[in-house]
Amino acid sequence: MNIGLRRIVVATAVASLGLTLASCGSAKQSTSSSASGSAAGTVKIGLLLPETKTTRYEQFDRPLIEARIKSLVPDAQIDYYNANQDATTQQTQVDTALTKGDKVLILDAVDAKSIQSSVQKAHDAGVKVVAYDRLAQGPVDAYVSFDNHKVGELQGQALVAAVGGKSGSGQIIMINGSPTDPNAAEFKAGAHSAIDGKLKVGKEYDTPNWDPNNANQEAAAAITAIGAPNVVGVYSANDGMAAGIATALKASNLSVPLTGQDAQLDAVQRILAGTQTMSIYKPYKPEADAAGSMAVRFAQGQNLEPSLSPTTSKNGSGATVPSLLIAPTVLTKDNIKTTVVADGLYTVPQICTPDYASACAAAGLQ
Repeated sequence: MNIGLRRIVVATAVASLGLTLASCGSAKQSTSSSASGSAAGTVKIGLLLPETKTTRYEQFDRPLIEARIKSLVPDAQIDYYNANQDATTQQTQVDTALTKGDKVLILDAVDAKSIQSSVQKAHDAGVKVVAYDRLAQGPVDAYVSFDNHKVGELQGQALVAAVGGKSGSGQIIMINGSPTDPNAAEFKAGAHSAIDGKLKVGKEYDTPNWDPNNANQEAAAAITAIGAPNVVGVYSANDGMAAGIATALKASNLSVPLTGQDAQLDAVQRILAGTQTMSIYKPYKPEADAAGSMAVRFAQGQNLEPSLSPTTSKNGSGATVPSLLIAPTVLTKDNIKTTVVADGLYTVPQICTPDYASACAAAGLQ
């Protein structure tokens, strides 16, 4: 099944489920509840996101998940937490959510391994856990994300194609994601499956906390070690780090292929300007809709429909978890209009600010 069709199938399945359902402690903590929030049987869901350095979580994931839950159960109580990339804070937030009486947790783990004890605590209390975007360890009840190995594979393939026959004796730099993020390991493995044997990796780093500043420093150090003339491309696991890497490349007067992921607005602009080669577009709405639907079904004491858990995944602690994995899409200059613009992620005016007006015109966006 091609990527476009798979995206349509996922979106249709999630929308269909929505019709079915409709018929039947610190660090950015907030609560959204209705007047009937204390009534017996009220749907009470804790939403725990990992950080704010990546723009997607506050800009897209949170509002989309909350909107999905409210569309299915208007008087649902949603307790929201953001851990600001602190695993200990997130563990405390799980404790707070359990104390508040949340019956389902939607959890995007800062550290998939260290959160295991909190997942076990929720399980022992009869609270369901929906792993969102990252697969936490422990007795997780459901998981929704993207095909992360495929993400890395697509990134690697794009880098190989962009470098092309220009590699010669040159080397690439690999800036991977956080070592505590299980997704980062899958991105890395997928990228290597496409790159190994085709491009020579001169320097490779795992970047704690997905920090753009760390990525900038790693790229600068690698350029110095390899020698700027010998660098033919850079693999960046996401767009936030790509921003830091692009700065390092500019400082070294280098213009080489650079990958990314998440289709951040600044990355879309870099792609138009030619300072980033590609990103991975992961449509957040199907992922958020699925997580909200899973949580509501669990909160209402129902099992997941097959359309919401068509496959399984095994987490780091060995649990087999019912899963929905959504297909990613390569984002390039050629399909900005038919992906992030057509899907309403960004408008043309948001992308085509004065600094990018000529690049937008050349790409047919104005």
